[in-house]
Amino acid sequence: MRRAPQDTERSVRLISRRGLLVGGLQLGFAGVLLGRMRYLQVDQADRYRTLAEENRIAFELLPPARGLIFDRKGVLLAGNEQTYRVVMVGEDVGDAEAVTQHLGRLLRLDSTDLAEALEQARRKPADPITIADRVTWEELSRVAVNAPALPGIRPEVGLSRVYPLDTDFAHVVGYVGRVSDYDLNRLDDQDPLLRLPRFQIGKIGVENKAESDLRGKAGTREVEKNVFGRIMRELNREEGIAGANVQLTVNHALQNFVQARLAGESAAAVVMDTVTGDILALGSAPTYDPNKFVHGISVGDYKALNEDPYRPLFNKSTSGLYPPGSTFKMATVLAALEAELITPEEQINCVGFIELHDRRFHCWKRSGHGRTDLIKSLRESCDVYYYELAQRVGIDRISEMGRRLGLGTRHDLPLTGIVSGVMPTKAWKLESGKGDWVVGDSLNAAIGQGFVLTTPLELAVMTARIASGNAIEPRLIRSVDGVETPVRGATPLEGINPEHLALARDGMFEVVNAPRGTAGSSRIVAEGLRMAGKTGTSQVRNITTAERARGVISNEDLPWGRRDHALFVCYAPFDAPRIAVAVVVEHGGGGSTVAAPIARDILLQAHYDALPPLSAYPSSQRGTIRSRFEKLELREPQAPTEGRARS
Repeated sequence: MRRAPQDTERSVRLISRRGLLVGGLQLGFAGVLLGRMRYLQVDQADRYRTLAEENRIAFELLPPARGLIFDRKGVLLAGNEQTYRVVMVGEDVGDAEAVTQHLGRLLRLDSTDLAEALEQARRKPADPITIADRVTWEELSRVAVNAPALPGIRPEVGLSRVYPLDTDFAHVVGYVGRVSDYDLNRLDDQDPLLRLPRFQIGKIGVENKAESDLRGKAGTREVEKNVFGRIMRELNREEGIAGANVQLTVNHALQNFVQARLAGESAAAVVMDTVTGDILALGSAPTYDPNKFVHGISVGDYKALNEDPYRPLFNKSTSGLYPPGSTFKMATVLAALEAELITPEEQINCVGFIELHDRRFHCWKRSGHGRTDLIKSLRESCDVYYYELAQRVGIDRISEMGRRLGLGTRHDLPLTGIVSGVMPTKAWKLESGKGDWVVGDSLNAAIGQGFVLTTPLELAVMTARIASGNAIEPRLIRSVDGVETPVRGATPLEGINPEHLALARDGMFEVVNAPRGTAGSSRIVAEGLRMAGKTGTSQVRNITTAERARGVISNEDLPWGRRDHALFVCYAPFDAPRIAVAVVVEHGGGGSTVAAPIARDILLQAHYDALPPLSAYPSSQRGTIRSRFEKLELREPQAPTEGRARS
């Protein structure tokens, strides 16, 4: 049956509307797709190109070469040597446990080290983790041969810190070690290098204090990786900036002599240029090998160092606090002279003691020194003379003079653990909760006992200032990348009459060169090299009345820890001072018999820049001196180093 014409027309109109609707929807959808495609391909092209590249390209930090440390002659004290290591990137490894076990069998790695590496890889999967350091070429070859079975593992060549003169400069140069969480919390430093696994920074000594100069700036490299994370090629490399080279003022040969001469003792010695303030040697005995700390010292080695009663890890030259004993008497006598409370000619009678409030303060010489003037008081180290000065001058003036001479002051050297001594005052004792100051405290302080404490570095500064008449400051860094560090304090001491300093120097000269001088046996006979000095013996315990009644007790009869400290300060030449030395021997006994001979040998070595000739010593001592030198374990003098790294 045929449709009516009107039905056909209605159907055509309906189909046309539907077609238009469908076509419109299709066109709209196509428009949205085209708009989205334009947004992704045009508007967001840079973003998605970057994302794609990041899936294919990786950027890595390149640690810079650490700056080198030299002595004043250009001899290498801290350098870099080429080493091989194996690193792992956790996110590229896959089955990390299986891979590390395989690697452990190849390199015979300790299970503890493997567990530590796995833990680091879990915490920082994108960072390269050093899993084996300082591997041999043979071990590196085994890793390369097994590379297909070790995804995420790659060998690398790097630089590692080395100390060629090992024990000689442990307390000066210090050592480097891995960045710890403590370091990250302590350092206000956003350098991304610190986040690199096993990256090393200075822990103590110059390595620590000159860290910002020595570290350098990181480089970068751009590498292409495949889908398995294996590096296919290096696209770009920008080398880092090596750290600055640091030259110290110390002399490597003199430092070696100092350490050899102090061997067997718990002692410290500081050698200082009286004109520039340069620290020529800074010895602390016993010492240790800093190379053991670079890659982590063993538990056994560290325990042995830590439990040694002589404290080899402790830098006695800058951190040790000791009563200065009679080496402090120059400060007391200068305070009295400046206050015009004594004249050089005035004599004080010493009968072996002084009584104060029913208490006797004894002189070291039980029979007394008799009539004693200023020069004799220094020459023979009469304690009673200084007891009298203490009552006239008072502790505040004495301590103020000590500070002018560099005592009780923290000197600014690039070393860790530097402490300042104690120049006590009435206010200091009260604030410290030790009670009121009494006259007896002043008597003890006047002879360098009681509350007075100094470091060997401070004693060397005091000696250099008395010798030169200048407010010289110690200097340990000579230059950084060739830029000279300025000399500080080469100006006359304020508040001290040069004539009074000359009197102190005259007294120190007689200590060594006069017949009754306490250090007469340590004199120097070389022409033009006469030495001035002062002995000191500081008690670490009180001598009881019963002990005095029985007579003098020998230090050798006491346990080592209860014996007196031995001290000696000196400078030479007397007529044109150039070198100052301070020596402290813990529990060594008498300053004249123990510390003075050591200081004389060190001073002569510094002057000649070689083993001292026997002709510099009194003829009666030359056989003993020769025998002593033959027993010293000295290094051959080193040649200056060229280049930035040792390989």
